[in-house]
Amino acid sequence: MTTGSNVSLRGLVSALATASLLVAAPGVASAQSAAAQSWPTRNVRVLVPFAAGGPADLVAREVAMRMSEDLGRSFIIENQGGAGGKLAVINVARSEPDGYTLLFPASGNVVSHPLAEHDMSTVEQLVPIGLVSNSAHVLVINPALPIKTMADLVAYAKANPGKLHFGSAGTAAVAHLGMEMLKTTAKIDIVHVPYRGTSQAVVDVMSGQIQATFSSMPSLKGMIDQGTLRALGMTAKSRADSGLPLISDTVPEFGYTTWYGLFAPKGTPPAIIEKISASLKKAVADKALQEKLAVQGMDLDWSSPAELDALMKKDIEKWSKVIEAANIRLK
Repeated sequence: MTTGSNVSLRGLVSALATASLLVAAPGVASAQSAAAQSWPTRNVRVLVPFAAGGPADLVAREVAMRMSEDLGRSFIIENQGGAGGKLAVINVARSEPDGYTLLFPASGNVVSHPLAEHDMSTVEQLVPIGLVSNSAHVLVINPALPIKTMADLVAYAKANPGKLHFGSAGTAAVAHLGMEMLKTTAKIDIVHVPYRGTSQAVVDVMSGQIQATFSSMPSLKGMIDQGTLRALGMTAKSRADSGLPLISDTVPEFGYTTWYGLFAPKGTPPAIIEKISASLKKAVADKALQEKLAVQGMDLDWSSPAELDALMKKDIEKWSKVIEAANIRLK
Protein backbone atom coordinates (compact mmCIF):
# COMPACT_ATOMS: atom_id res chain seq x y z
CA MET A 1 0.00 0.00 0.00
CA THR A 2 1.33 3.46 -0.84
CA THR A 3 2.10 6.22 1.66
CA GLY A 4 -0.86 8.16 0.35
CA SER A 5 -3.12 5.18 1.11
CA ASN A 6 -1.73 5.02 4.66
CA VAL A 7 -2.50 8.69 5.17
CA SER A 8 -6.02 8.20 3.85
CA LEU A 9 -6.57 5.17 6.09
CA ARG A 10 -5.38 7.04 9.16
CA GLY A 11 -7.64 9.93 8.26
CA LEU A 12 -10.62 7.59 7.84
CA VAL A 13 -9.96 5.89 11.21
CA SER A 14 -9.61 9.29 12.87
CA ALA A 15 -12.84 10.52 11.31
CA LEU A 16 -14.72 7.36 12.34
CA ALA A 17 -13.40 7.65 15.91
CA THR A 18 -14.48 11.28 16.08
CA ALA A 19 -17.90 10.42 14.71
CA SER A 20 -18.26 7.60 17.25
CA LEU A 21 -17.42 9.98 20.10
CA LEU A 22 -19.94 12.49 18.82
CA VAL A 23 -22.63 9.83 18.66
CA ALA A 24 -21.71 8.45 22.08
CA ALA A 25 -21.43 11.84 23.79
CA PRO A 26 -25.18 12.44 24.16
CA GLY A 27 -25.54 8.95 25.62
CA VAL A 28 -22.71 9.57 28.12
CA ALA A 29 -24.20 12.92 29.09
CA SER A 30 -27.61 11.32 29.47
CA ALA A 31 -26.21 8.59 31.72
CA GLN A 32 -24.43 11.16 33.88
CA SER A 33 -27.59 13.22 34.13
CA ALA A 34 -29.62 10.18 35.18
CA ALA A 35 -26.99 9.25 37.80
CA ALA A 36 -27.02 12.78 39.17
CA GLN A 37 -30.81 12.84 39.40
CA SER A 38 -30.97 9.52 41.27
CA TRP A 39 -28.00 10.25 43.56
CA PRO A 40 -27.63 8.96 46.24
CA THR A 41 -28.63 5.36 45.65
CA ARG A 42 -26.22 4.01 48.28
CA ASN A 43 -24.33 5.17 51.36
CA VAL A 44 -21.71 7.93 51.13
CA ARG A 45 -18.22 7.72 52.65
CA VAL A 46 -16.88 10.89 54.29
CA LEU A 47 -13.14 10.72 54.98
CA VAL A 48 -11.89 12.84 57.89
CA PRO A 49 -8.09 13.35 57.99
CA PHE A 50 -7.99 13.22 61.80
CA ALA A 51 -8.35 10.61 64.51
CA ALA A 52 -11.74 10.00 66.08
CA GLY A 53 -12.75 12.15 69.02
CA GLY A 54 -11.22 15.46 67.97
CA PRO A 55 -13.02 18.69 66.95
CA ALA A 56 -13.03 17.86 63.22
CA ASP A 57 -14.44 14.40 63.89
CA LEU A 58 -17.15 15.84 66.16
CA VAL A 59 -18.32 18.41 63.60
CA ALA A 60 -18.12 15.92 60.72
CA ARG A 61 -20.31 13.40 62.55
CA GLU A 62 -22.91 16.00 63.50
CA VAL A 63 -23.11 17.30 59.93
CA ALA A 64 -23.12 13.77 58.44
CA MET A 65 -26.01 12.73 60.71
CA ARG A 66 -28.16 15.63 59.47
CA MET A 67 -27.25 15.05 55.83
CA SER A 68 -28.17 11.37 56.24
CA GLU A 69 -31.59 12.38 57.54
CA ASP A 70 -32.04 14.86 54.68
CA LEU A 71 -30.99 12.59 51.80
CA GLY A 72 -32.14 9.21 53.07
CA ARG A 73 -28.75 7.52 52.83
CA SER A 74 -26.09 7.12 55.51
CA PHE A 75 -23.09 9.45 55.38
CA ILE A 76 -20.48 7.25 57.04
CA ILE A 77 -17.47 8.89 58.70
CA GLU A 78 -14.09 7.22 58.14
CA ASN A 79 -11.17 8.58 60.17
CA GLN A 80 -7.89 8.50 58.26
CA GLY A 81 -5.38 10.54 60.22
CA GLY A 82 -2.29 8.81 58.85
CA ALA A 83 0.62 10.80 57.40
CA GLY A 84 -0.66 14.04 58.89
CA GLY A 85 -3.99 13.67 57.10
CA LYS A 86 -2.43 13.20 53.67
CA LEU A 87 -3.81 9.69 53.35
CA ALA A 88 -7.42 10.85 53.40
CA VAL A 89 -6.73 13.65 50.91
CA ILE A 90 -4.99 11.26 48.52
CA ASN A 91 -7.69 8.61 48.81
CA VAL A 92 -10.49 11.04 47.99
CA ALA A 93 -8.54 12.64 45.15
CA ARG A 94 -8.10 9.18 43.59
CA SER A 95 -11.72 8.07 44.14
CA GLU A 96 -14.39 7.78 41.48
CA PRO A 97 -15.99 11.19 40.93
CA ASP A 98 -19.49 9.91 41.58
CA GLY A 99 -20.42 11.66 44.84
CA TYR A 100 -19.96 8.58 47.04
CA THR A 101 -16.56 9.48 48.51
CA LEU A 102 -16.12 12.92 50.08
CA LEU A 103 -13.44 14.69 52.13
CA PHE A 104 -14.02 16.69 55.33
CA PRO A 105 -10.67 18.47 55.88
CA ALA A 106 -9.44 21.39 57.93
CA SER A 107 -7.82 24.24 56.04
CA GLY A 108 -4.38 22.96 56.98
CA ASN A 109 -4.97 19.66 55.16
CA VAL A 110 -5.72 21.31 51.82
CA VAL A 111 -3.85 24.62 52.05
CA SER A 112 -0.96 25.08 54.48
CA HIS A 113 0.52 21.55 54.49
CA PRO A 114 0.50 21.12 50.68
CA LEU A 115 1.95 24.61 50.29
CA ALA A 116 4.77 23.80 52.72
CA GLU A 117 5.46 20.63 50.74
CA HIS A 118 5.52 22.77 47.59
CA ASP A 119 3.12 20.30 45.99
CA MET A 120 -0.53 21.20 45.40
CA SER A 121 -1.05 18.50 42.74
CA THR A 122 -3.23 16.25 44.93
CA VAL A 123 -5.39 19.13 46.16
CA GLU A 124 -5.90 20.18 42.55
CA GLN A 125 -7.73 16.88 42.04
CA LEU A 126 -10.46 18.00 44.45
CA VAL A 127 -13.41 20.34 43.99
CA PRO A 128 -15.04 22.35 46.81
CA ILE A 129 -18.61 21.65 47.88
CA GLY A 130 -18.99 24.13 50.70
CA LEU A 131 -17.66 25.63 53.89
CA VAL A 132 -18.83 24.12 57.17
CA SER A 133 -17.22 26.28 59.85
CA ASN A 134 -14.84 29.22 60.07
CA SER A 135 -13.29 29.90 63.48
CA ALA A 136 -10.71 32.15 65.08
CA HIS A 137 -7.79 31.10 67.24
CA VAL A 138 -6.85 32.59 70.59
CA LEU A 139 -3.28 33.44 71.60
CA VAL A 140 -2.38 32.19 75.08
CA ILE A 141 0.77 32.54 77.17
CA ASN A 142 2.17 31.26 80.45
CA PRO A 143 0.61 33.46 83.17
CA ALA A 144 3.92 33.86 85.02
CA LEU A 145 5.21 36.12 82.25
CA PRO A 146 5.14 39.88 82.95
CA ILE A 147 2.75 40.27 79.99
CA LYS A 148 -0.90 41.29 80.27
CA THR A 149 -1.73 42.55 76.77
CA MET A 150 -0.68 42.16 73.15
CA ALA A 151 1.19 45.45 73.40
CA ASP A 152 3.10 44.01 76.37
CA LEU A 153 3.95 40.89 74.35
CA VAL A 154 5.28 42.87 71.41
CA ALA A 155 7.36 45.10 73.70
CA TYR A 156 8.72 42.12 75.66
CA ALA A 157 9.62 40.18 72.51
CA LYS A 158 11.42 43.20 71.05
CA ALA A 159 13.36 43.70 74.27
CA ASN A 160 14.19 39.98 74.49
CA PRO A 161 14.68 38.70 70.91
CA GLY A 162 14.72 34.89 70.69
CA LYS A 163 13.87 34.43 74.37
CA LEU A 164 10.18 33.55 73.88
CA HIS A 165 9.24 30.14 72.46
CA PHE A 166 5.90 29.18 70.97
CA GLY A 167 4.53 25.73 70.24
CA SER A 168 2.26 24.40 67.52
CA ALA A 169 0.82 21.07 66.37
CA GLY A 170 3.73 20.81 63.95
CA THR A 171 5.58 22.54 61.15
CA ALA A 172 3.17 24.25 58.74
CA ALA A 173 0.20 23.79 61.07
CA VAL A 174 -2.09 26.81 60.83
CA ALA A 175 -1.06 27.87 64.36
CA HIS A 176 2.60 27.74 63.29
CA LEU A 177 1.95 29.89 60.25
CA GLY A 178 -0.15 32.24 62.36
CA MET A 179 2.77 32.89 64.71
CA GLU A 180 5.15 33.32 61.78
CA MET A 181 2.72 35.93 60.42
CA LEU A 182 2.69 37.64 63.83
CA LYS A 183 6.50 37.68 63.90
CA THR A 184 6.60 39.35 60.49
CA THR A 185 3.82 41.89 61.03
CA ALA A 186 4.93 42.84 64.56
CA LYS A 187 8.64 42.62 63.69
CA ILE A 188 9.49 40.37 66.64
CA ASP A 189 11.69 37.29 67.09
CA ILE A 190 10.01 34.27 68.72
CA VAL A 191 11.33 30.71 68.36
CA HIS A 192 9.05 27.95 67.02
CA VAL A 193 8.91 24.56 68.77
CA PRO A 194 6.96 21.95 66.75
CA TYR A 195 4.95 19.26 68.56
CA ARG A 196 3.06 16.19 67.35
CA GLY A 197 -0.19 17.76 68.49
CA THR A 198 -1.61 20.83 70.20
CA SER A 199 -2.31 19.17 73.57
CA GLN A 200 1.34 18.70 74.54
CA ALA A 201 2.18 22.23 73.43
CA VAL A 202 -0.56 23.55 75.73
CA VAL A 203 0.77 21.46 78.65
CA ASP A 204 4.24 22.91 78.09
CA VAL A 205 2.92 26.48 77.98
CA MET A 206 1.28 25.91 81.37
CA SER A 207 4.47 24.43 82.81
CA GLY A 208 6.67 27.18 81.40
CA GLN A 209 8.69 24.94 79.06
CA ILE A 210 7.52 27.22 76.25
CA GLN A 211 5.72 30.53 76.57
CA ALA A 212 2.93 30.75 73.98
CA THR A 213 0.66 28.98 71.52
CA PHE A 214 -2.37 29.54 69.31
CA SER A 215 -5.37 27.21 69.42
CA SER A 216 -9.16 27.17 69.36
CA MET A 217 -11.09 28.73 72.23
CA PRO A 218 -13.01 25.50 73.02
CA SER A 219 -9.80 23.59 73.68
CA LEU A 220 -8.36 26.35 75.92
CA LYS A 221 -11.33 27.96 77.68
CA GLY A 222 -11.23 25.77 80.80
CA MET A 223 -7.55 26.52 81.40
CA ILE A 224 -8.04 30.23 80.70
CA ASP A 225 -10.89 30.31 83.22
CA GLN A 226 -8.75 28.48 85.80
CA GLY A 227 -5.88 30.93 85.31
CA THR A 228 -3.37 28.32 84.17
CA LEU A 229 -3.20 30.09 80.81
CA ARG A 230 -3.50 33.79 80.02
CA ALA A 231 -5.38 34.80 76.86
CA LEU A 232 -4.15 37.90 75.05
CA GLY A 233 -6.33 38.17 71.95
CA MET A 234 -8.25 36.60 69.09
CA THR A 235 -6.99 36.14 65.53
CA ALA A 236 -10.37 37.19 64.07
CA LYS A 237 -13.90 38.11 65.10
CA SER A 238 -16.12 35.37 66.47
CA ARG A 239 -19.87 35.15 66.95
CA ALA A 240 -19.31 34.00 70.52
CA ASP A 241 -18.25 37.00 72.60
CA SER A 242 -14.99 35.99 74.27
CA GLY A 243 -14.44 39.42 75.76
CA LEU A 244 -10.96 39.42 74.25
CA PRO A 245 -9.59 42.08 71.90
CA LEU A 246 -8.53 41.37 68.35
CA ILE A 247 -4.78 40.96 67.92
CA SER A 248 -5.10 43.25 64.91
CA ASP A 249 -6.04 46.09 67.29
CA THR A 250 -2.38 46.06 68.31
CA VAL A 251 -0.78 44.52 65.21
CA PRO A 252 -2.51 45.87 62.08
CA GLU A 253 -2.75 43.56 59.05
CA PHE A 254 -2.60 40.47 61.27
CA GLY A 255 -5.45 37.99 61.24
CA TYR A 256 -6.49 34.50 60.21
CA THR A 257 -9.11 31.81 60.73
CA THR A 258 -9.09 28.04 60.50
CA TRP A 259 -11.96 26.29 58.77
CA TYR A 260 -13.56 22.98 57.89
CA GLY A 261 -15.04 22.27 54.47
CA LEU A 262 -16.44 19.51 52.30
CA PHE A 263 -14.79 18.39 49.05
CA ALA A 264 -15.33 15.85 46.26
CA PRO A 265 -13.04 14.34 43.63
CA LYS A 266 -12.50 16.48 40.54
CA GLY A 267 -14.90 15.48 37.77
CA THR A 268 -17.89 14.92 40.06
CA PRO A 269 -20.98 16.00 38.04
CA PRO A 270 -22.07 19.55 38.90
CA ALA A 271 -25.63 18.35 39.56
CA ILE A 272 -24.35 16.05 42.32
CA ILE A 273 -22.18 18.82 43.78
CA GLU A 274 -25.28 21.04 43.88
CA LYS A 275 -27.28 18.33 45.69
CA ILE A 276 -24.59 17.79 48.31
CA SER A 277 -24.12 21.54 48.74
CA ALA A 278 -27.86 22.08 49.27
CA SER A 279 -28.00 19.33 51.91
CA LEU A 280 -24.86 20.69 53.59
CA LYS A 281 -26.50 24.12 53.75
CA LYS A 282 -29.50 22.65 55.59
CA ALA A 283 -27.25 20.83 58.04
CA VAL A 284 -25.16 23.91 58.84
CA ALA A 285 -28.33 26.00 59.26
CA ASP A 286 -29.69 23.62 61.93
CA LYS A 287 -30.29 25.84 64.98
CA ALA A 288 -29.76 23.03 67.50
CA LEU A 289 -26.38 22.22 65.97
CA GLN A 290 -25.37 25.88 65.84
CA GLU A 291 -26.17 26.30 69.53
CA LYS A 292 -24.39 23.07 70.46
CA LEU A 293 -21.17 24.09 68.71
CA ALA A 294 -21.37 27.80 69.65
CA VAL A 295 -20.90 26.80 73.29
CA GLN A 296 -17.57 25.32 72.19
CA GLY A 297 -16.58 28.51 70.36
CA MET A 298 -17.12 27.13 66.87
CA ASP A 299 -18.93 29.20 64.23
CA LEU A 300 -20.84 27.21 61.63
CA ASP A 301 -20.60 29.11 58.38
CA TRP A 302 -21.91 27.57 55.14
CA SER A 303 -20.71 28.78 51.75
CA SER A 304 -21.33 27.87 48.15
CA PRO A 305 -18.69 25.89 46.20
CA ALA A 306 -17.59 29.11 44.46
CA GLU A 307 -17.22 30.95 47.77
CA LEU A 308 -15.14 28.16 49.30
CA ASP A 309 -12.98 28.16 46.18
CA ALA A 310 -12.43 31.91 46.60
CA LEU A 311 -11.56 31.45 50.31
CA MET A 312 -9.03 28.77 49.42
CA LYS A 313 -7.38 31.01 46.85
CA LYS A 314 -7.21 33.84 49.39
CA ASP A 315 -5.64 31.54 51.99
CA ILE A 316 -3.20 30.12 49.45
CA GLU A 317 -2.03 33.63 48.59
CA LYS A 318 -1.74 34.63 52.28
CA TRP A 319 0.02 31.51 53.56
CA SER A 320 2.32 31.27 50.52
CA LYS A 321 3.84 34.61 51.52
CA VAL A 322 4.29 33.48 55.12
CA ILE A 323 5.85 30.16 54.09
CA GLU A 324 8.24 31.88 51.71
CA ALA A 325 9.24 34.56 54.21
CA ALA A 326 9.88 31.99 56.96
CA ASN A 327 11.53 29.52 54.55
CA ILE A 328 9.26 26.68 55.66
CA ARG A 329 9.46 23.37 53.84
CA LEU A 330 7.99 20.00 54.72
CA LYS A 331 9.85 16.96 53.43
